[in-house]
Amino acid sequence: MAVGLGASLMTMPAFAQSVPESPDPIKIAMFDWTSVNINATILAQILIAQGYNVEMVTSDYLSSLQTGLQTGDLTIALEYWDTTAGEAMAAADASGKTERLGALGPKAKEEWWYPLYMKEKCPGLPNWEALKDPACAEAFSTPETAPKGRYVGGPVTWEGFDDQRVEALDLPFEVIHAGTDAAMFAELESAYQRQAPVMVWVYSPHWAPAKYKGEWVEFPEYSKECYEDPSVGVNPDLAYDCGKPFGEIWKYAWAGMKEKWPVAHKIATNYSISADDLNALSGQVDLEGKPIEDVAAAWIAANQDKIASWAK
Repeated sequence: MAVGLGASLMTMPAFAQSVPESPDPIKIAMFDWTSVNINATILAQILIAQGYNVEMVTSDYLSSLQTGLQTGDLTIALEYWDTTAGEAMAAADASGKTERLGALGPKAKEEWWYPLYMKEKCPGLPNWEALKDPACAEAFSTPETAPKGRYVGGPVTWEGFDDQRVEALDLPFEVIHAGTDAAMFAELESAYQRQAPVMVWVYSPHWAPAKYKGEWVEFPEYSKECYEDPSVGVNPDLAYDCGKPFGEIWKYAWAGMKEKWPVAHKIATNYSISADDLNALSGQVDLEGKPIEDVAAAWIAANQDKIASWAK
């Protein structure tokens, strides 16, 4: 992926005379949703402006913690969500081959979401138990799933345990995994415009909760034990009988980054962005069709004082 440089970046003061410490490429992970690729592009443009050799590497979300970041084939990745990557992050931490660089800034939330117009057909919402009513489930159905409701989950690589949740909570719903993030939100847009039934995985930070009027389903509260011990929760026989966890979004690096590129490592460690900024930038890319490189460059131009402090 090309990482464009705005003219404003060329005037950005150098962080240190010693950079780049190595001519080898710093490899930044790209995943299959917009916000993470905006963050990757912003960081890439900042590092390129300082003379670093940067490569953008398309990667698999969860497996990158067990492969690329442990071997050095990836140097850094900027979004691992507590909501879906908790187990993978714990395993990466235990390996000693990765480094958790700290939180990105925005708080993470991911859960089943429906438009407000669907409450007329399922008035018990947002309580999850309303979904067990056959009439409610059928209100969310399509000809392919009827009488079961249809839930559009994220790409299978995101995990999220929705199939297990449906089984554990005995929900009369069929889980359909979207092939891509873009396809998932295109389906939401189409349904919303037609006031058609839709239940879909919506996450925040993202532009969707601001654009559409809706609510997240309120499942039993997440606990680590609920995911690991079948005896915990409303179903004594199956795990995952609770909602998704909420929490932070974490940055990770290959453990050798700090020694090989210490200034770049410091910049990445201090890198942060607000949820409001990330929502706005994602909307500019997904809704307005602006090139991600231009959106990243504009954010950098507006935040140069903040960026300059990251290497101090």
